[in-house]
Amino acid sequence: MAPEPSDVFGLLEPLVRARPDTNPWALHADGTVSYQADFALLEKMLTVPVAEGAGTQSGRLAKAIDAWVAQELRRGGFGEDEVWPRLTAPRVLPREVALLLEKLPRSLQPAVRAHLQRNSAVAPSDARVLGRAYLKQVDVLIWSRGPELLVSTKSMTSSFRKNLANRFEEAYGDAKNLRGRYPLAAMGFLFVLRSTALRERGTVERAVDMLRKLKAESDVYDATCLLIADWSDADPAEVRVLGDAAPEDLGANAFLATLIDSVLARTPVDMHVPVRERREHREIPLDDDPNLLG
Repeated sequence: MAPEPSDVFGLLEPLVRARPDTNPWALHADGTVSYQADFALLEKMLTVPVAEGAGTQSGRLAKAIDAWVAQELRRGGFGEDEVWPRLTAPRVLPREVALLLEKLPRSLQPAVRAHLQRNSAVAPSDARVLGRAYLKQVDVLIWSRGPELLVSTKSMTSSFRKNLANRFEEAYGDAKNLRGRYPLAAMGFLFVLRSTALRERGTVERAVDMLRKLKAESDVYDATCLLIADWSDADPAEVRVLGDAAPEDLGANAFLATLIDSVLARTPVDMHVPVRERREHREIPLDDDPNLLG
């Protein structure tokens, strides 16, 4: 069944499925590994809302970014039901419900799945997490027996000077709120600027400075990222990510590597075994914690 045009995640799903399942950790001759994000997929995914003319106010550009980060985490070895938004609908589904659905007779699964998608109390469209002071909608999560990774994403395509400070004030407050309740969760903030920001004096420098400050304190973010995307209003059918426009320490490769390493460092060795195997390029003689899998 073709996705509804209003379901941007559904429009992005075929792009994900068309990509080969590759290990994002490149193994080098000296035995070291480095993370290699799929930027070609990101460009294809961003092109969908941009070609529609959907700006940041519609939320569709933001959802494309969320879907790409979630797919990178799946490439890293995290399970389909651990990473939200999920590749398939419903996009948010508690682990226990997903396990129940898998164990149902095949003849019952389609009807139960359809009912789940209509029940926002069980399968909400957005993930809302209780922080120290308030509920916060979180854009990308790894959730097994609670939140293990929380990623907030923001995008800005215009009015940079006017709105930049506000975005970072929000990011700082959200980090303190979530870190106050989940001190061991890996936390990241990813910021996408349109390339027109490069023409506005001082904008990118301010963004870089603020992103570095957002990860300088131990109780804020583990990693932050700046992506600069370029497209033409006259011909928006192709989006390019300008890899050299942002510093390496704020690049997506460093961002994803730090977040994955943080999750692995804060969990027992018999959890997320497939992630560890991809990271280390070897088979690990352990099974995932049976209590985690149900």
